[in-house]
Amino acid sequence: MVQSQTLLAEGKIFLGVSSAGPETLELKLANRHGLVTGATGTGKTVSLQVMAEGFSSIGVPVFAADIKGDLSGISSMGEKKDGLVKRAKEIGFEDWSNTSFPTVFWDLFGEQGHPIRATVQEMGPLLLSRLMELNETQEGVLNIIFRVAADEKLPLLDLKDLRTLANDVGQRGKALVTKYGNVSAISVGAIQRRLLVLEEQGAGNFFGEPALDINDFLRKAPDGRGYVNILAADKLMKTPRLYATFLLWMLAQLFDKLPEVGDPDKPKLVFFFDEAHLLFNEAPKALLDQVERVTRLIRSKGVGVYYVTQNPRDVPNTVSAQLGNRIQHALRAFTPIEQKGIRAAAETFRPNPDLDVERVIQELKVGEALVSTLHQGGEPSMVQRTLMRPPSARIGPITPDQRKSLIEASPIYGKYEETVDRESAYELLQKRAGEAAAAREADANSWGSILMGGGGTGRRQGYGETFTKTIVRSVATSLGRAIAGAIFGRR
Repeated sequence: MVQSQTLLAEGKIFLGVSSAGPETLELKLANRHGLVTGATGTGKTVSLQVMAEGFSSIGVPVFAADIKGDLSGISSMGEKKDGLVKRAKEIGFEDWSNTSFPTVFWDLFGEQGHPIRATVQEMGPLLLSRLMELNETQEGVLNIIFRVAADEKLPLLDLKDLRTLANDVGQRGKALVTKYGNVSAISVGAIQRRLLVLEEQGAGNFFGEPALDINDFLRKAPDGRGYVNILAADKLMKTPRLYATFLLWMLAQLFDKLPEVGDPDKPKLVFFFDEAHLLFNEAPKALLDQVERVTRLIRSKGVGVYYVTQNPRDVPNTVSAQLGNRIQHALRAFTPIEQKGIRAAAETFRPNPDLDVERVIQELKVGEALVSTLHQGGEPSMVQRTLMRPPSARIGPITPDQRKSLIEASPIYGKYEETVDRESAYELLQKRAGEAAAAREADANSWGSILMGGGGTGRRQGYGETFTKTIVRSVATSLGRAIAGAIFGRR
């Protein structure tokens, strides 16, 4: 018999029940990361919600991307539907009850949640190159642009800053070549074109200020539960590179800004990366190395990362090897390649002599999963066929009006809603260009005054008159010699 949803006394989150008994996730090992996989419609989102509810209820904030809008239901009271009541009885979860969880909604476009922004400077040339699909040469030029910005103290906050500086660096290419290397006008042009594409995709909304304060993801509600931070990603998924780049940027921000905490009794934050395959598709080696490094080291910051995708093969082996807590929903095998994938998925679990894992993966029903989590000293438990517990909050999306009310009642409402446009590279370069133009105009007026013999009195005026007479005499002499040469030359 399961006594409570999260088994707080034992420091565990209750996931479901197998033939071996309750299947749980140990909080002190939850920052060793995890993987949730399965075909579309097999229950991955519900499993994600079950874990998010468990973490929230014991005071651990959660961040999760909501691809289809279904996860928004965690903010609303669940219902005792017949199927869920039956599931609770099957697993002996007699005290299952419905509740809602404190939720903050986010949206890169600022439509279905608080706007999320980052400065171009924070994003950095590596991630930005990935976002703009630049080749190696173009990435090198982008690195030069960022270095010039740092050396000349030109803050890069939004895309207009980057576009203006790219144009400036392109114009000064010959002067910069000895210090920074060759700046190809063709590469600068390619960068400018890709920036236009980003703006057409709506990425301009993401770059700017006020930039996200990562501590806002670590908030707790007055009752001590952790906030569930939900990123509205249905529209964002139309630009998958922006989605993947943003989430990787956020992981990097957590890694850079959070202090080392070692192995805490429970995580400081749990991060669910849905549609994780988008992070690794066509990613250059430098980016894959960064993902592996962050995944490996961020656990010491108290952050648990859970990748959610359709097939375990979507995650590179170097990353997959670090994911100790695993939930595998059903996979379908209609082709030889898919059958090979199922075999590979089965081999990632600690074997269970009573279970033909490869066969069971194809037989799992909706709401069932193969579960293996880390226990005691960190060794994985034997894989078990598990009936997952029903969520306590609503399954499925909330209405737009409910979402609007929750956004306006959020503890950070008003902090990010208005864009701030302070002085940065665009304004500083405009000022620099204006000052240069004024200096050229003043210089031209000064020489014009001298040549015309005006613009002064006394000695200055006398000098102007003498200078003018000298010029006129010189021109007359040269003209006379030319005419004489022409006449005598013909003779």
